[in-house]
Amino acid sequence: MKSILLCCSLLILGASVCSAQEIGARWGDVTGGDWAVDMVLGTAQFNRIHADISFGNGVGVDLLWDLLYRPLGEEALFYYAGVGPYAYFEDPFIFGVVGELGLEYRFKDVPLVVGGDWRPSLRLTQDVDFGAGGFGLNVRYVFGK
Repeated sequence: MKSILLCCSLLILGASVCSAQEIGARWGDVTGGDWAVDMVLGTAQFNRIHADISFGNGVGVDLLWDLLYRPLGEEALFYYAGVGPYAYFEDPFIFGVVGELGLEYRFKDVPLVVGGDWRPSLRLTQDVDFGAGGFGLNVRYVFGK
């Protein structure tokens, strides 16, 4: 429980410090379930922090740093790539590294972002295991620019 409170506190602190914020949901293969609260915190023009918290049988947390975040053609369609740790707080505890490749569309007149991504993962606890699944759909509300 202390770990969950620490993760939530760090995400809220990050949201207050960063410039652009988005919050929504992610459906698909998520650490700890089939859906998660999905948040994006802008850190610079071409990178950001992308975090997911899921509640299923346990609590799953993905914390990715999208190193590349650029528009394709018009400024409404973006692609991104990132990497970061993930953890699953249940018995057994699982920790690993996850990558991310994604594409998203930002509506110009509506504060809404819709995207899809692929997150291959490498589990480092218990047995070392590579997972090539991790496809998901993201829908987020933009409340800061």
